[in-house]
Amino acid sequence: MAGKTIGRATIFKVRDVMKHPHGGLILRLRLEEGDAPSVRELKGARLRAVSPRGEERIVEVEGFADFGGRPSDDRLARTGRADLHVYTTDGKSEPAIGLRWKVTGPLG
Repeated sequence: MAGKTIGRATIFKVRDVMKHPHGGLILRLRLEEGDAPSVRELKGARLRAVSPRGEERIVEVEGFADFGGRPSDDRLARTGRADLHVYTTDGKSEPAIGLRWKVTGPLG
């Protein structure tokens, strides 16, 4: 059931990372496991990013990058891809997130 994450954690893999011109990062994500959350669930959500070595960052979703059009629940469920504009919540100026990191959430 798209938009619900009951029973299965939603896990994304980072496919690309870009600096946003107004601060923060744009994370291009691909759904790896679980059900795709809705656009509403992601907007303003806190997500946990974990590196392959176990480093961890908590980021907050500011909004969506509009690469290829407006984000929608249908497209996220169909393609499993999301382009998110995020900021760190742990006091660091730039979240040091890279390729192969795993992103889980939304966190409660």
